[in-house]
Amino acid sequence: MAFPVHRPRRLRATESIRALVRETALAPDDFILPLFVCPGEGVKREIGSMPGNYQMSTDEIVKECAEVASLGVSGVILFGIPETKDETASGGYDDQGIVQRGVRAIKREVPKLIVMTDVCNCEYTSHGHCGKVVAGEVDNDATLEWLAWSAVSHARAGADIVAPSDMMDGRVGAIRKALDAEGFARVPILSYAAKFASCFYGPFREAAESAPQFGDRRGYQMDPANGREAMREIALDLEEGADMIMIKPALPYLDLIRQARDRFEVPIAAYQVSGEFSMIMAAARNGWIDRTRAMMESLTSIRRAGADFVLTYFAKDAARLLA
Repeated sequence: MAFPVHRPRRLRATESIRALVRETALAPDDFILPLFVCPGEGVKREIGSMPGNYQMSTDEIVKECAEVASLGVSGVILFGIPETKDETASGGYDDQGIVQRGVRAIKREVPKLIVMTDVCNCEYTSHGHCGKVVAGEVDNDATLEWLAWSAVSHARAGADIVAPSDMMDGRVGAIRKALDAEGFARVPILSYAAKFASCFYGPFREAAESAPQFGDRRGYQMDPANGREAMREIALDLEEGADMIMIKPALPYLDLIRQARDRFEVPIAAYQVSGEFSMIMAAARNGWIDRTRAMMESLTSIRRAGADFVLTYFAKDAARLLA
């Protein structure tokens, strides 16, 4: 047998050499931590399907954000659990709403931490859908006004970035127009441009108390089979004024993260969603996988695919390992 000329194993021989030639690196500032803000004081309720994650009142959220900042994590994205829900999602665009109160408290106490807000209606509607329901269907155009109001209200509270996740056609343009008209031209939009109708959102719906009361969201969220359509959705959102785009979920859609990275010269986010997190946690608790290695491998794969930053419930744990 001829002696091998090429021996790639030479560059894997020691940890120092492996680190020297490593192609993809993680850092704490690659991460955004999703948080769930709820009414009350001193509230910190663990979410059963998402160990280590909590519904937290504003005072507890501020403590959490101080820790997040100390770890070097770039920021947080807030999801709200309102006191009451109604058919018009009024809690979403109320200047005294739960997210707005959370934003003001965080920016007052941890001003340098990036605060993103999820702009949607499902947490605020009594029926759990992402828009105005007319004759049993979500009315796209009627919903745009609610979304614009919410984005402006979040910006008024001090949000650094607004992130519409509803998947209504034209919502980025409507939000951009409203923000500019109200004096918030400098507030960026991170669009959930390719958000799929995924089964991996189950634990989140427990956390945000946002499960639809009838039907499902496949009429507005994307079909998981469609990659070309995802690229079209991204292109349309960029035409409407999105500054950054997101692909959600992350791990089942690494191919689309890569396609987007090759095609679009804008910052790309990926959301490692609740189901991805909970699968790793459940398997680790059963002793089937190593939790730490699975966490870091999954995050590395998302960055390797082309995401500039990752929304992940592992943000604090990963940051501690990378310190």
